[in-house]
Amino acid sequence: MRTPAIIGNWKMFTNLKQATELVTFLKTNLSKITDIEIGVCPPFPYLAPVKAMIDSTNIKLGAQNCYWKDEGAFTGEVSPAMLKDIGCDYIIIGHSERRHQMGETDTMINNKIKAALKTGLTAIFCVGELLEERQEGKTESVIRRQLEEGLDGIIQDNIQKVIIAYEPVWAIGTGKTATPQQAQEMHSFIRKFITSIFNEIVAKNIRILYGGSVKAENIAEISAQPDVDGALVGSASLKSDSFSQIILNYKNKAK
Repeated sequence: MRTPAIIGNWKMFTNLKQATELVTFLKTNLSKITDIEIGVCPPFPYLAPVKAMIDSTNIKLGAQNCYWKDEGAFTGEVSPAMLKDIGCDYIIIGHSERRHQMGETDTMINNKIKAALKTGLTAIFCVGELLEERQEGKTESVIRRQLEEGLDGIIQDNIQKVIIAYEPVWAIGTGKTATPQQAQEMHSFIRKFITSIFNEIVAKNIRILYGGSVKAENIAEISAQPDVDGALVGSASLKSDSFSQIILNYKNKAK
């Protein structure tokens, strides 16, 4: 049985006061939820203070990016070892904004995944297609390439420390959302691909999250799909009431 996960990606938002208020609300209102893995991914400056607040709670901590070296003369970069040292559980790797705005390649993403796993962190590995790629019928080939190159060299013993997040780029921050059928089709495709490069047991156990304008109003319908194991939430995770409601609606969704 795969444990569902709802993880908030705060991106480059919040200040310390806002981060503190948000986490305080989540601690108070979600403390009794044990059947859903809850995570937050603040900007780098707020990782340590947020960790101090959520220590010994049911909320896990994630970073939004990393570099693939343990240390060195890499000004402005942060290693998985550093993130592990301050108490992170996850690292988001390969988010579309990193791919398309920061120029990250599949090879760079693969290096980051390997580095995260080596350090004992869970890699939240993001894949997804652009609108024009979907319109041109290239969705599956794009996702296949991202999976093949991103997971190259990852051994079976480590793959269960990977969470895959399917995020159609055309639905991120646009207000558009993949239909439940579209989400299921792509999550099923990803699971079948994992079967082909590992095996059916690995594929059955790996968690695949949906991301792309996730809201309280659509989470239940999307996550009711058999291959959707939760969500990587963007802007809606920045408001305590909306993020909490997403989690509660997921918990109460029809089985």
